[in-house]
Amino acid sequence: MNKPTKMAGNIAGNSPASRDIAFHMHPYTNPAQLASTGPHIMAKGDGVFVHDDAGNRFYEGMSGLWCTSLGFSEPELVNAAIAQFNKLPFYHSFAGKTVDPAIELAEMLIANAPPAGHAGQMSKVFFAASGSEANDTAMKMVWYYNAALGRPEKRKIISRKKGYHGVTMAVASMTALAYAQDGFGLPLDFVKHTTAPDYYNGAENGESEEQFASRCADELEALIVAEGPDTVAALFAEPVMGAGGVIIPPKTYFEKIRVVLDKYDVLLVADEVICGFGRTGNMWGSQTMDVRPDMLTCAKALSSAYLPISAVMLSDRVYAPLAEQAERLGIFGHGYTYSAHPVCAAVALRAQQLMQERDIVGHVRALAPAFAKHVASMDQYDFIGNVRAIGLIGAMEFAADTNTRQKFDPTKKIAAQAVAIIQKHGVILRALPGDIIGFCPPLIISTAELDDMFARVHKAMREVADLAASLR
Repeated sequence: MNKPTKMAGNIAGNSPASRDIAFHMHPYTNPAQLASTGPHIMAKGDGVFVHDDAGNRFYEGMSGLWCTSLGFSEPELVNAAIAQFNKLPFYHSFAGKTVDPAIELAEMLIANAPPAGHAGQMSKVFFAASGSEANDTAMKMVWYYNAALGRPEKRKIISRKKGYHGVTMAVASMTALAYAQDGFGLPLDFVKHTTAPDYYNGAENGESEEQFASRCADELEALIVAEGPDTVAALFAEPVMGAGGVIIPPKTYFEKIRVVLDKYDVLLVADEVICGFGRTGNMWGSQTMDVRPDMLTCAKALSSAYLPISAVMLSDRVYAPLAEQAERLGIFGHGYTYSAHPVCAAVALRAQQLMQERDIVGHVRALAPAFAKHVASMDQYDFIGNVRAIGLIGAMEFAADTNTRQKFDPTKKIAAQAVAIIQKHGVILRALPGDIIGFCPPLIISTAELDDMFARVHKAMREVADLAASLR
């Protein structure tokens, strides 16, 4: 059992906690709550563990933010950064300039890319610094592509309810979760939302997975027709929806979706920010779910999150009109100071090399059955209505009545309270919208570590059971 976690509370003076409260504005944090409790200060990491400044050790059961796939102390990545810092700490990629790590990384990504739509191939990579930037870039490229084809009015973007695509202004409009839009005047009006492929919560009585997938496709088609096919440009979709609740699409879902998109000449953009680089048991979630996208965005595990870098991959179908349009205009007028930053690219390149050298995808496949069994074991509790897992990503979903799927009162935040209880037992997890708890451990986790992590979760769940009983 870990020692009690040290929180700042009302610590006065010049401590790190009090200085943090005074000056640091945190993302995705309640400011008043932070002022009351103080921050939880992390001091170091090793392997699948992180340690706070009070000396407590935790399994990082979410890989940070779904991202630190190679663990928290990989010397090969540290050394790659140091070597590149000593060689060339910064250069840009504007006006035809480039650096060796970016060349090699782009080549490696294309060599390992998933199949693209229309029997095409991914042919080009554009680098950015975050998943939000990558998706924002992809959206602009979709507009540029359609303008190049003489149809600038074809610019509406569709995403799925419960989808997460980032928080810049445009992609936060695609992120169909209230907390990313409320108070910001979002979504922008060119973004539309279609049915989430959430079979557990969305299926009608007696509806099979395939029937539900067909209904999702039908509802997508109805939305495209209602908006006007000549105005709809692309669908952005995560192969497995992450922050919206680890939603694994039903059988035949993407197969049916592609038929609709092809019928109305709508591009399919796969958001692989969470799913990419082995998480689902293949290099790409697009392979696991047979997505066959026209474009693909990735980030997070691209560098195991050691440094910020993301990428947009374009199929040959999309790139050719873009290049022709840029030739007509004289320039492709988009890019970032840190596009293909040499140190970030060097670390990402080494991360991808390690993925292959250590057969990380093979390790995930070998461990996936044990992981799925552990996640499934959460179903023994009468307040867990659904469990699901694929590769090394999974979730458990709370239900006040598992027979009727009735939810707990959302104001009671049972999942958030459960996460706090689990953390006392040495495991950091994350509460997701809809009273769901996600599991997303580093891909390097061992069988013994996996067993111990879930044993700790089970020990905590005995306390969660008392909480659930009090909230019914």
